[in-house]
Amino acid sequence: MMTYRKMMMLAAFTSALLSLASAADVAGRWKAEFDTQIGLQKYVYEFKADGDQLTGKATFEREQAKGEVALKEIKVNGNDISFMEPLNFDGQEIRIDYKGKVSGDEMKLTRQVGEFATEEFVAKRVKEPAGQPAETKQPKP
Repeated sequence: MMTYRKMMMLAAFTSALLSLASAADVAGRWKAEFDTQIGLQKYVYEFKADGDQLTGKATFEREQAKGEVALKEIKVNGNDISFMEPLNFDGQEIRIDYKGKVSGDEMKLTRQVGEFATEEFVAKRVKEPAGQPAETKQPKP
């Protein structure tokens, strides 16, 4: 008969494996465009799974500015995802908090920009051609 301690260890191990599987499901590039109070914004979110860690960055075009920022506080629990994008506005950091659900190749997100605005949008997974990473793609002549 399995002891309580062994059952708890098995449950913790299974939970850790499921968490890793979810992180791997999020890994990749996700593209989104959404309208805001300041106009159209275009984003590419990129998540990488490294063991049990999930890291990410966002590249963006907004207000005629382009940039890249490291995403923080990335959490995946089953189909739920949350992360934070720090925004430097006139020397002050404003939190942009994201919460949402991942379903296949879509990520439905709600984005809370400090105390100023809330936007809802869908990010879609960027499908890369088989065997050709995004960084090495060459334009066709």
